[in-house]
Amino acid sequence: MFVTISTTGTAGNPATDLGYLLHKHPDRAQAFSTSYGTAHVFYPEADAERCTAALLLETDTLALVRRGKGKGKGRGGAPDAALAQYVNDRPYAASSLLAVALSTVFSSALRGVCNARPERAAAPLPLRVEVPALPARGGADLVRRLFEPLGWLVTADPVPLDTAFPEWGDSRYVRLVLESERLTLAEALRHLYVLLPVLDDAKHYWVSADEVDKLLRAGEGWLAGHPEQQLITTRYLSRRWSLTRQARERLELVRLAEADDSEVEDIDNAVAEETEAQERPTPLAEQRRAAILTALHAKGAARVLDLGCGQGQLVQALLKDARFTEIVGVDVSVRALTIAARRLGLDRMGERQAARVRLVQGSLAYTDNRLKGYDAAVLSEVIEHLDLPRLPALEYSVFGHARPRTVVVTTPNVEYNVRWESLPAGHVRHGDHRFEWTREEFRAWAATVAGRHGYDVEFVPVGPDDPEVGPPTQMAVFHRGDTEKEAKAA
Repeated sequence: MFVTISTTGTAGNPATDLGYLLHKHPDRAQAFSTSYGTAHVFYPEADAERCTAALLLETDTLALVRRGKGKGKGRGGAPDAALAQYVNDRPYAASSLLAVALSTVFSSALRGVCNARPERAAAPLPLRVEVPALPARGGADLVRRLFEPLGWLVTADPVPLDTAFPEWGDSRYVRLVLESERLTLAEALRHLYVLLPVLDDAKHYWVSADEVDKLLRAGEGWLAGHPEQQLITTRYLSRRWSLTRQARERLELVRLAEADDSEVEDIDNAVAEETEAQERPTPLAEQRRAAILTALHAKGAARVLDLGCGQGQLVQALLKDARFTEIVGVDVSVRALTIAARRLGLDRMGERQAARVRLVQGSLAYTDNRLKGYDAAVLSEVIEHLDLPRLPALEYSVFGHARPRTVVVTTPNVEYNVRWESLPAGHVRHGDHRFEWTREEFRAWAATVAGRHGYDVEFVPVGPDDPEVGPPTQMAVFHRGDTEKEAKAA
């Protein structure tokens, strides 16, 4: 990873003043330890007319892998300790790693502090910044949209995938050159600190609440009025929507204060604090149970199996609805069934209520005659706990052998995971999940199962249906199309 910062000078203001501004002497090569490697600072050229400072970040790829361990498993059950952890662009392309190195090595310059040359630190400089390999998700056009409004003359040349095969087209990398005579060095460094990870659209560390303060400090004086403010805040905060909203609200206060020629505190204090209690959102688990009950009602189910019932939350919800006359909870775990029995109060339950519910131990990987003849079966957040090679066994035991008229299946939508604020990038939602499917993958599986066993299937979103990534939970409702014929024949 490599970036150079160059300036020119005159006899009265030599270019070598860049060494004072960066607090790094041009005659010395220096090395600084970071969490992910070593940052080297050196000067390829340094005289009164022209001076160039270079930052070379030598990444420790093993440290990257070690710090990335324990992040769950990827799609299809593949562990995250995969080839992609060892074969990637991190050692070569500018990213959040380089942004952090800039802020660490040039921390005083980033703040505009220079006791030796304070007048130079506060004045614009003729600057030229070069980044040989910059990942740009959005291409050269996005690079220009981000830097040009800040006073930069931008050259962003796409890097071809392979010069030997020009027909393959361009990669997502550009060679970036920024030139300006209107900016201070501190402003230039702050632009790079924010926009390098924004263009990469990824960070090598978990984004926490303090990232909002970092963004606003680095964005002071330019981010509030930037035409791409929404994209910058969204990407910089890794699409953590509450943090993005917080950042944009604070930036709007800055904009209003500047427009009113007042202080942010005055604008902020003019807004009365909310006195009414905000309505708490319904937990996803409750939304999921409500969606399942709605689906069962729509199919007229009265006798229901909860397959993989766990600690009995859904059984409890079914038991509260008199329309369900028989409820059977099935789980392989005796401990889970014991907790479910305690939750339901089976030992204290009245005779009529107790006649409606049973808890039985059983494995869904094997056929079980006890499960035959029911109106409906529910597999709520179950399939993702099985290894993929065992999924066909579950499929046959439920759809091929037990054959309830209706089967309701819910499972996480992995595309929505980027919206979970507490879920680090690359993690699955639960440590026991063997896989999590995209909407396309789930629909393909469900359509195959339905076709193989004579069911129709419809899909229902559960939770907020995000226009980009869909709902947090995806639900398939299978219904046997031959039930009416069977009823007439009977």
